[in-house]
Amino acid sequence: MFYDLKGKLESILNFLTNKQVNFGISENIVSDKIFHETRSADITIKGKKAIEDADVIIYAGSLVNEKLLEYNKKNAEIYNSANMNLEEIVEVMVKAVNEGKKVVRLHTGDPSIYGAIKEQIDELAKHNIDVEIIPGVSSLFAATASLKVELTLPDVSQTVIITRPEGRTPMPEKEKLKDLAKHQSTMAIFLGISMIDKVVKELIEGGYKEDTPVAVVYHASWDDEKIVRGTLKDIAEKVKKEGIKKTALIIVGEVLNPKHYAYSKLYDKDFEHGYRKKQKK
Repeated sequence: MFYDLKGKLESILNFLTNKQVNFGISENIVSDKIFHETRSADITIKGKKAIEDADVIIYAGSLVNEKLLEYNKKNAEIYNSANMNLEEIVEVMVKAVNEGKKVVRLHTGDPSIYGAIKEQIDELAKHNIDVEIIPGVSSLFAATASLKVELTLPDVSQTVIITRPEGRTPMPEKEKLKDLAKHQSTMAIFLGISMIDKVVKELIEGGYKEDTPVAVVYHASWDDEKIVRGTLKDIAEKVKKEGIKKTALIIVGEVLNPKHYAYSKLYDKDFEHGYRKKQKK
């Protein structure tokens, strides 16, 4: 989100599930705001407050749960950025800030992940408008909450790779799915459900076995959330059967259905750290 504070946009780009962009950079004090919202229906307290106080809200149409807009208390001007280009979005924000209004740019998930916020921040800077980002809840974490899984299990995986398949947006040469799959770690794949066959093919070519567990979560934390579980061998067929073609996250890895794992040392009575002594036998 972004807030405008004394001529500055304070942005709060992150929310639990909905991100909002408050044009400005701080989420506490208010003057003019723009928020970024996250993909799910959950939202942080800061994000909710930003929406409540906003005079102008620009939200990411098909990705943002419109229920979040109901928090607004000011009969704000509402813009759907799905029908707007970058120049049009910036124009609305700049105009509103210059008029002393609180602007919220509502993005999906956490704005730091595939949020396209850098370009917006840079364009606002050309108008001497600063932004503050409010952290949000990524659809990845909304999804894992629904799945009730831990992404980093001792003796299974201690690494999470967040990535996407190559489509119209090219991937850096060393970041192809096939190459990342060689690590055999937990993988969260955004923006890939429409290419599920390609995703599966590249993961298997990279080294994942066909029986590797996979979960697809559609609209994580929304009322119409849908979860599809399977393996690399059958997940594509299951996803197509459910008619899921967009706004779904793909999670791959043994943490989804571990055959075995080790308990963490964090609460092991025989493990000593700065806050707890080893128990005497």
